[in-house]
Amino acid sequence: MLLSKMAAEGGGKEMNEIKTQFTTREGLYKLLSHSEYSRPNRVPFNSQGSNPVRVSFVNVNDQSGNGDRLCFNVGRELYFYIYKGVRKAADLSKPIDKRIYKGTQPTCHDFNHLTATAESVSLLVGFSAGQVQLIDPIKKETSKLFNEERLIDKSRVTCVKWVPGSESLFLVAHSSGNMYLYNVEHTCGTTAPHYQLLKQGESFAVHTCKSKSTRNPLLKWTVGEGALNEFAFSPDGKYLACVSQDGFLRVFNFDSVELHGTMKSYFGGLLCVCWSPDGKYIVTGGEDDLVTVWSFVDCRVIARGHGHKSWVSVVAFDPYTTSVEESDPMEFSGSDEDFQDLHFGRDRANSTQSRLSKRNSTDSRPVSVTYRFGSVGQDTQLCLWDLTEDILFPHQPLSRARTHTNVMNATSPPAGSGGANPGSNGNSITTPGNSVPPPLPRSNSLPHSAVSNAGSKSSVMDGAIASGVSKFATLSLHDRKERHHEKDHKRNHSMGHISSKSSDKLNLVTKTKTDPAKTLGTPLCPRMEDVPLLEPLICKKIAHERLTVLIFLEDCIVTACQEGFICTWARPGKVGLLSSQNQANSPSGTVV
Repeated sequence: MLLSKMAAEGGGKEMNEIKTQFTTREGLYKLLSHSEYSRPNRVPFNSQGSNPVRVSFVNVNDQSGNGDRLCFNVGRELYFYIYKGVRKAADLSKPIDKRIYKGTQPTCHDFNHLTATAESVSLLVGFSAGQVQLIDPIKKETSKLFNEERLIDKSRVTCVKWVPGSESLFLVAHSSGNMYLYNVEHTCGTTAPHYQLLKQGESFAVHTCKSKSTRNPLLKWTVGEGALNEFAFSPDGKYLACVSQDGFLRVFNFDSVELHGTMKSYFGGLLCVCWSPDGKYIVTGGEDDLVTVWSFVDCRVIARGHGHKSWVSVVAFDPYTTSVEESDPMEFSGSDEDFQDLHFGRDRANSTQSRLSKRNSTDSRPVSVTYRFGSVGQDTQLCLWDLTEDILFPHQPLSRARTHTNVMNATSPPAGSGGANPGSNGNSITTPGNSVPPPLPRSNSLPHSAVSNAGSKSSVMDGAIASGVSKFATLSLHDRKERHHEKDHKRNHSMGHISSKSSDKLNLVTKTKTDPAKTLGTPLCPRMEDVPLLEPLICKKIAHERLTVLIFLEDCIVTACQEGFICTWARPGKVGLLSSQNQANSPSGTVV
């Protein structure tokens, strides 16, 4: 019903029609056919049996002001182009670099943004047979091949990323469920590595490599059951979020290799993960067709979103539309205990500007918060979502006009939180010392009968979930510190179902498989009626084949599908005269 309603927005056009524009509260987003990147022949790729098309960006600080570079894989091929975005038409006849591989296919890639220059870039490429290649597509050099003999891992590389703030360390995940930490300066050895257990917890273990001289991999992580589908570093680089085929999100402190918290999908595997720009929230997507929002601070699900009709393949936050105006950001309390036995010479990026590290001590909340994130899926649809105050701070007084989400756990506010505001005029929210103007209209409003009907389903679990979601925002600094102190580890805010573990010793915890039937209805995996259900702002079919890429840039959104077409969607007001002329002169038949 939702998708039918969304399709009707385009003037009653059929749902299967490919959309070339859509409107949100910010304005009109428009597909730029002249800015489409693909293989030079523009022929749709026959994607049967191929790995997903992926896209990586890097800015090389080119003097010309056109420093964006684009890398994408299609089948056995890898391309490297100058990305002109909304400014000029793409010239597909002149890739900077093109590579065709035999016997294996590229599966993922990542640029080192720290070392990139106009003369040289470091690009890691993972492959279906398990190898990882370090190449420089500007110099057209291949400097190193890791796991060349497949002695470390024989399974497909699912995700590869440079460690934030490091010029030499990178992390690789495989479909075996293992992750490996490499240093580009070290060799992999001529024999299979031998490992020594470093740390073990519930459903994870970390090993170091035993050898007389330092060699790769530096660390081996075994996480969960089945493939490790994706991982993502927090904005400050201190935490690592992993999603696996067993349906679990696991968040680790990367340096101390401690488990911070976990979450379970509603059903099926989790396929993708991303962090909010301030590191407070994690969004996942997967085989339950849902997007799930998880609070890093509270270690619990705070919302789910339903809009896709098939598996969700990519989730991403839009930092350019996300707005967080904080009068006094929250503080992450607890001592900064770093695991001193592990030191790989990594120079941390200066994190003092990170919002995670500059939390202050007053009790008020952000005056206005809206996180924008997006998702694409195998249903060929793009969904955009807004995460607003009514979900983040459900205890706040809200006018009916401000309720843009289906709040299924409509229970009475927790004790100590604000109740209904008798002075509300129905158009604004008033917080202590701040007045917020009414927002622009949004398209995810729901009939309020849905809220009232759900309110009758109150139970002990409903109350527990509702109070847990809103509790953190009402805590003073002193309360928060006491709350953290009650837990086993100051820096390890794990939930009750995670076995206790030592911070420095090897306390071996027996690996136990979690029964999905036993997790449903717990904080690990709340029932659908126990958490707010988001509806998408927009949900549009934008491709013929399943979508595999969603990247938010300052002046555009980039998507890609399995046919090998990389599309640029200009943000409102970002289509200039030159772009309009190019659009009019571009050849027909290139829009997907």
